[in-house]
Order: sequence, then structure tokens, then C-alpha cells
Amino acid sequence: MALAAATALGTAGTASASAVGTATIGSFSYELHGVGVQVPVGCFLTHRIEGSGRRITDQFAGVDCVGIAATFSRFCNWRIDFTYTDTDNRTYRTSRGATHNSCSGDPLRHAAPQVLPKYGKACARFYVNGRQRASQCHSVVK
Repeated sequence: MALAAATALGTAGTASASAVGTATIGSFSYELHGVGVQVPVGCFLTHRIEGSGRRITDQFAGVDCVGIAATFSRFCNWRIDFTYTDTDNRTYRTSRGATHNSCSGDPLRHAAPQVLPKYGKACARFYVNGRQRASQCHSVVK
């Protein structure tokens, strides 16, 4: 996934065949059971979607870290949501992921195949301790 993150950094695509996009997760800190946790620069949210038009045959999102961040980054109380918006940017569906109370260095979520009722965007949103830390979207077009 690191290679996909490096080659697709900051890109967005359509769901006409397949698309991979990556968003940078900036450095941040949060508190866990009274202890401060620092996440350094070097982590990315990668979102892959496959399908045609409104039919999504495969979709996943995950976090990958490189360099020093790969050694020291652990995400606790994390979740990944998938949201879908129409062409007027109105969210009509949210698939909320489970909150993982355990700590992980490589959060990952896979979504079941589906047919969207509208064209617009499909987004992956990464949350840590209830705060959104990154999002990455793809256009869903004919």
C-alpha cells in the first residue's frame, strides 16, 4: 500500500474502472487514558474503489505510514466511515465503521459491493478518538 500511496498522492479518480487516491494525515496528538499520544508526519489514508458507474464492486480504505511514522504510529479508538454524496454535495448515505478500541499501526476497512442510487462522490473518512483526521473522495460518474 505504501507504493500506492506514493504514486497516487493527492489524486482522485472516477469509478469507471478503478481509482486509487491518497490523502496526507498531518501530525496530531490525542489523549488515551490520560496519556498523550503523538502521531508524526508520514501517514496516509489510501482509498481504492472499483466498479462502473454507480455499481461499486470493491472498495477499501486503510492507513499506511512511512519512515519514522511507520515505527512510532499507533492509532487507538479509530474508525473508517464511507460516505456518499450526490452531485449537489448532499450526503445521502453514511456507512459508519466500527470503532476499534485497540491500537493499530495499519487500520483497514473493506466495504461490501453495492449499487449507489445517485451519482456524486464516494469518500473514505478516517477518525481517531472521535475526530476526523483525513478524508479522500472519488467521483462516481457514468
